Amino acid sequence: MGKVISIANQKGGVGKTTTAINLAASLAAIEHSTLIIDIDPQSNTTSGLGIEPKTVSNSIYEVMVGGIDMKDAVRETELPYLELVPSHINLVGAEIEMVDRNERERILLKAVDEVRDDYDFVIIDCPPSLGLLTINSLTSSDSVLIPVQCEYFALEGLGQLLNTIKIVRQHLNPELEIEGVLLTMYDTRTRLSNQVADEVKRYFDDRVFSSVISRNVRLAEAPSFGKPAILYDATSVGAKNYLSLAREIIKGNEKLFKDSPVLAK
Repeated sequence: MGKVISIANQKGGVGKTTTAINLAASLAAIEHSTLIIDIDPQSNTTSGLGIEPKTVSNSIYEVMVGGIDMKDAVRETELPYLELVPSHINLVGAEIEMVDRNERERILLKAVDEVRDDYDFVIIDCPPSLGLLTINSLTSSDSVLIPVQCEYFALEGLGQLLNTIKIVRQHLNPELEIEGVLLTMYDTRTRLSNQVADEVKRYFDDRVFSSVISRNVRLAEAPSFGKPAILYDATSVGAKNYLSLAREIIKGNEKLFKDSPVLAK
Protein backbone atom coordinates (compact mmCIF):
# COMPACT_ATOMS: atom_id res chain seq x y z
CA MET A 1 0.00 0.00 0.00
CA GLY A 2 1.46 3.35 -1.06
CA LYS A 3 2.21 6.23 1.28
CA VAL A 4 -0.02 9.24 0.50
CA ILE A 5 1.55 12.63 1.28
CA SER A 6 -0.17 15.99 0.80
CA ILE A 7 1.98 19.07 0.22
CA ALA A 8 0.05 21.85 1.93
CA ASN A 9 0.36 25.46 3.02
CA GLN A 10 -2.43 27.95 2.43
CA LYS A 11 0.14 30.70 2.03
CA GLY A 12 1.19 31.18 -1.59
CA GLY A 13 4.74 31.43 -2.83
CA VAL A 14 6.32 29.03 -0.35
CA GLY A 15 7.55 26.47 -2.88
CA LYS A 16 4.62 24.09 -2.53
CA THR A 17 4.25 23.14 -6.19
CA THR A 18 8.02 23.16 -6.71
CA THR A 19 8.26 20.71 -3.82
CA ALA A 20 5.46 18.50 -5.13
CA ILE A 21 7.03 18.24 -8.60
CA ASN A 22 10.61 17.76 -7.51
CA LEU A 23 9.97 15.48 -4.55
CA ALA A 24 7.84 13.21 -6.74
CA ALA A 25 10.47 13.27 -9.51
CA SER A 26 13.24 12.48 -7.04
CA LEU A 27 11.32 9.55 -5.54
CA ALA A 28 10.80 8.27 -9.08
CA ALA A 29 14.50 8.75 -9.89
CA ILE A 30 15.30 6.45 -6.97
CA GLU A 31 12.97 3.96 -8.69
CA HIS A 32 10.02 4.26 -6.33
CA SER A 33 6.80 4.18 -8.35
CA THR A 34 5.16 7.53 -7.69
CA LEU A 35 1.86 9.18 -8.60
CA ILE A 36 1.48 12.94 -8.31
CA ILE A 37 -2.05 14.36 -8.12
CA ASP A 38 -2.49 18.02 -9.08
CA ILE A 39 -5.52 19.27 -7.17
CA ASP A 40 -4.68 22.96 -7.56
CA PRO A 41 -6.89 24.78 -10.14
CA GLN A 42 -3.83 26.78 -11.21
CA SER A 43 -2.51 23.52 -12.74
CA ASN A 44 1.13 24.50 -12.24
CA THR A 45 2.18 20.96 -11.37
CA THR A 46 0.56 19.73 -14.59
CA SER A 47 2.34 22.28 -16.80
CA GLY A 48 5.53 21.91 -14.77
CA LEU A 49 5.63 18.26 -15.86
CA GLY A 50 5.24 19.13 -19.52
CA ILE A 51 1.49 18.69 -19.99
CA GLU A 52 -0.65 21.58 -21.28
CA PRO A 53 -3.70 21.72 -18.96
CA LYS A 54 -6.01 22.95 -21.74
CA THR A 55 -5.41 19.76 -23.71
CA VAL A 56 -6.38 17.47 -20.83
CA SER A 57 -9.71 15.64 -21.21
CA ASN A 58 -9.65 13.50 -18.06
CA SER A 59 -8.36 15.41 -15.04
CA ILE A 60 -8.81 15.37 -11.28
CA TYR A 61 -11.92 17.51 -11.92
CA GLU A 62 -13.60 14.69 -13.87
CA VAL A 63 -12.60 12.28 -11.08
CA MET A 64 -14.05 14.36 -8.24
CA VAL A 65 -17.06 15.93 -9.96
CA GLY A 66 -17.71 13.68 -12.95
CA GLY A 67 -17.17 10.42 -11.12
CA ILE A 68 -14.72 8.81 -13.57
CA ASP A 69 -12.22 6.28 -12.26
CA MET A 70 -8.90 7.69 -11.09
CA LYS A 71 -7.05 5.21 -13.31
CA ASP A 72 -8.68 6.79 -16.36
CA ALA A 73 -7.11 10.16 -15.49
CA VAL A 74 -3.54 8.91 -14.95
CA ARG A 75 -0.97 10.19 -17.48
CA GLU A 76 2.60 9.11 -18.06
CA THR A 77 5.38 11.68 -17.70
CA GLU A 78 8.81 11.99 -19.24
CA LEU A 79 10.32 10.36 -16.15
CA PRO A 80 10.08 6.58 -15.65
CA TYR A 81 8.31 5.56 -12.42
CA LEU A 82 6.43 8.90 -12.31
CA GLU A 83 2.79 9.31 -13.35
CA LEU A 84 0.43 12.27 -13.04
CA VAL A 85 -3.25 12.95 -12.51
CA PRO A 86 -3.48 16.41 -14.10
CA SER A 87 -5.53 19.41 -13.06
CA HIS A 88 -7.73 21.68 -15.16
CA ILE A 89 -9.10 25.22 -14.82
CA ASN A 90 -12.58 23.68 -14.39
CA LEU A 91 -11.44 22.65 -10.91
CA VAL A 92 -11.87 26.27 -9.80
CA GLY A 93 -15.62 25.66 -9.46
CA ALA A 94 -15.39 22.18 -7.99
CA GLU A 95 -15.86 23.22 -4.37
CA ILE A 96 -19.23 24.80 -5.21
CA GLU A 97 -20.28 21.76 -7.23
CA MET A 98 -19.29 19.42 -4.39
CA VAL A 99 -20.89 21.33 -1.55
CA ASP A 100 -24.20 19.43 -1.59
CA ARG A 101 -22.66 15.99 -2.12
CA ASN A 102 -22.86 13.32 0.55
CA GLU A 103 -19.48 12.58 2.13
CA ARG A 104 -18.10 15.57 0.23
CA GLU A 105 -14.89 15.58 2.30
CA ARG A 106 -14.15 11.97 1.30
CA ILE A 107 -14.64 12.17 -2.47
CA LEU A 108 -10.90 12.17 -3.17
CA LEU A 109 -10.26 9.47 -0.56
CA LYS A 110 -12.43 7.00 -2.46
CA ALA A 111 -10.62 7.82 -5.70
CA VAL A 112 -7.15 7.55 -4.14
CA ASP A 113 -8.03 4.18 -2.61
CA GLU A 114 -8.53 2.86 -6.17
CA VAL A 115 -4.86 3.42 -7.07
CA ARG A 116 -2.75 3.63 -3.92
CA ASP A 117 -1.77 -0.04 -4.09
CA ASP A 118 -0.21 0.61 -7.51
CA TYR A 119 2.43 3.02 -6.18
CA ASP A 120 5.03 3.35 -3.44
CA PHE A 121 4.19 7.04 -3.02
CA VAL A 122 1.23 9.25 -3.91
CA ILE A 123 2.00 12.98 -3.71
CA ILE A 124 -0.89 15.48 -3.67
CA ASP A 125 -0.25 19.12 -4.56
CA CYS A 126 -2.89 21.11 -2.66
CA PRO A 127 -4.20 24.57 -3.62
CA PRO A 128 -3.04 27.57 -1.54
CA SER A 129 -6.19 27.61 0.57
CA LEU A 130 -7.89 25.62 3.32
CA GLY A 131 -11.08 24.95 1.38
CA LEU A 132 -12.84 21.73 0.44
CA LEU A 133 -10.16 20.61 -2.03
CA THR A 134 -7.46 20.79 0.64
CA ILE A 135 -9.74 19.11 3.18
CA ASN A 136 -10.28 16.28 0.68
CA SER A 137 -6.52 15.99 0.23
CA LEU A 138 -5.81 15.82 3.96
CA THR A 139 -8.62 13.31 4.46
CA SER A 140 -7.05 11.12 1.75
CA SER A 141 -3.50 11.31 3.11
CA ASP A 142 -1.35 9.44 5.56
CA SER A 143 0.65 12.59 6.22
CA VAL A 144 1.17 16.22 5.27
CA LEU A 145 4.43 17.90 4.31
CA ILE A 146 4.53 21.64 5.07
CA PRO A 147 6.89 23.87 3.04
CA VAL A 148 7.97 27.03 4.87
CA GLN A 149 9.94 29.73 3.07
CA CYS A 150 12.95 31.30 4.78
CA GLU A 151 11.62 34.85 4.58
CA TYR A 152 9.83 37.36 6.79
CA PHE A 153 6.48 36.17 8.20
CA ALA A 154 7.46 32.55 7.52
CA LEU A 155 5.26 31.27 10.34
CA GLU A 156 2.34 33.53 9.44
CA GLY A 157 -0.81 31.49 8.92
CA LEU A 158 0.74 28.20 10.00
CA GLY A 159 -1.37 28.19 13.15
CA GLN A 160 -4.46 28.12 10.96
CA LEU A 161 -3.06 25.22 8.92
CA LEU A 162 -2.18 23.26 12.06
CA ASN A 163 -5.69 23.88 13.40
CA THR A 164 -7.16 22.55 10.14
CA ILE A 165 -4.98 19.44 10.44
CA LYS A 166 -6.24 19.01 14.02
CA ILE A 167 -9.88 19.29 12.89
CA VAL A 168 -9.31 16.75 10.09
CA ARG A 169 -7.77 14.36 12.62
CA GLN A 170 -10.73 14.76 14.97
CA HIS A 171 -13.51 14.34 12.44
CA LEU A 172 -12.23 12.80 9.19
CA ASN A 173 -8.80 11.17 9.35
CA PRO A 174 -7.47 10.28 12.81
CA GLU A 175 -4.34 8.70 11.28
CA LEU A 176 -3.13 11.93 9.63
CA GLU A 177 0.42 12.82 10.67
CA ILE A 178 2.84 15.63 9.89
CA GLU A 179 5.47 14.10 7.62
CA GLY A 180 7.70 17.06 8.26
CA VAL A 181 8.33 20.77 7.77
CA LEU A 182 10.55 21.71 4.84
CA LEU A 183 12.61 24.89 4.76
CA THR A 184 12.53 26.37 1.25
CA MET A 185 14.16 29.36 -0.50
CA TYR A 186 17.10 29.12 1.87
CA ASP A 187 19.94 31.56 1.17
CA THR A 188 23.13 30.80 3.06
CA ARG A 189 24.39 34.34 2.40
CA THR A 190 21.70 36.04 4.48
CA ARG A 191 21.31 36.25 8.22
CA LEU A 192 17.54 36.24 7.71
CA SER A 193 17.49 32.69 6.36
CA ASN A 194 19.41 31.43 9.36
CA GLN A 195 17.16 33.33 11.76
CA VAL A 196 14.01 31.95 10.14
CA ALA A 197 15.44 28.43 10.15
CA ASP A 198 16.17 28.72 13.87
CA GLU A 199 12.67 30.05 14.53
CA VAL A 200 11.00 27.24 12.56
CA LYS A 201 13.11 24.62 14.38
CA ARG A 202 12.14 26.09 17.75
CA TYR A 203 8.47 25.96 16.74
CA PHE A 204 8.43 22.48 15.16
CA ASP A 205 11.42 20.84 16.87
CA ASP A 206 12.34 17.46 15.36
CA ARG A 207 9.60 17.61 12.74
CA VAL A 208 11.81 19.87 10.56
CA PHE A 209 13.58 17.97 7.77
CA SER A 210 17.38 17.98 7.78
CA SER A 211 17.24 18.59 4.03
CA VAL A 212 16.88 22.25 3.11
CA ILE A 213 15.92 23.67 -0.30
CA SER A 214 18.28 26.46 -1.30
CA ARG A 215 17.46 29.34 -3.61
CA ASN A 216 18.54 28.12 -7.03
CA VAL A 217 18.17 29.64 -10.51
CA ARG A 218 17.99 26.25 -12.28
CA LEU A 219 15.23 25.12 -9.93
CA ALA A 220 13.24 28.26 -10.77
CA GLU A 221 13.83 27.86 -14.52
CA ALA A 222 12.83 24.20 -14.81
CA PRO A 223 9.00 24.61 -14.77
CA SER A 224 9.07 26.90 -17.81
CA PHE A 225 10.60 23.98 -19.73
CA GLY A 226 7.99 21.53 -18.40
CA LYS A 227 10.60 19.51 -16.53
CA PRO A 228 11.48 18.72 -12.91
CA ALA A 229 14.93 19.95 -11.91
CA ILE A 230 16.41 16.46 -12.06
CA LEU A 231 15.69 16.33 -15.81
CA TYR A 232 16.45 19.99 -16.50
CA ASP A 233 19.80 20.02 -14.69
CA ALA A 234 20.57 17.02 -12.51
CA THR A 235 23.78 18.66 -11.26
CA SER A 236 22.02 21.77 -9.92
CA VAL A 237 21.83 22.52 -6.22
CA GLY A 238 18.02 22.37 -6.35
CA ALA A 239 17.98 18.89 -7.89
CA LYS A 240 20.44 17.65 -5.26
CA ASN A 241 18.41 19.23 -2.45
CA TYR A 242 15.26 17.40 -3.50
CA LEU A 243 17.09 14.10 -3.94
CA SER A 244 18.30 14.52 -0.37
CA LEU A 245 14.71 15.16 0.76
CA ALA A 246 13.47 12.08 -1.12
CA ARG A 247 16.08 9.90 0.55
CA GLU A 248 15.18 11.36 3.95
CA ILE A 249 11.50 10.56 3.39
CA ILE A 250 12.29 7.03 2.18
CA LYS A 251 14.44 6.44 5.25
CA GLY A 252 11.67 7.79 7.49
CA ASN A 253 9.26 5.30 5.95
CA GLU A 254 11.60 2.29 5.85
CA LYS A 255 9.16 0.09 7.71
CA LEU A 256 6.64 0.53 4.89
CA PHE A 257 9.18 -0.63 2.32
CA LYS A 258 11.27 -3.08 4.28
CA ASP A 259 10.73 -5.71 1.61
CA SER A 260 11.70 -3.39 -1.23
CA PRO A 261 15.14 -4.03 -2.79
CA VAL A 262 15.12 -0.41 -3.97
CA LEU A 263 16.10 0.78 -0.50
CA ALA A 264 19.49 -0.82 -0.93
CA LYS A 265 20.25 1.50 -3.86
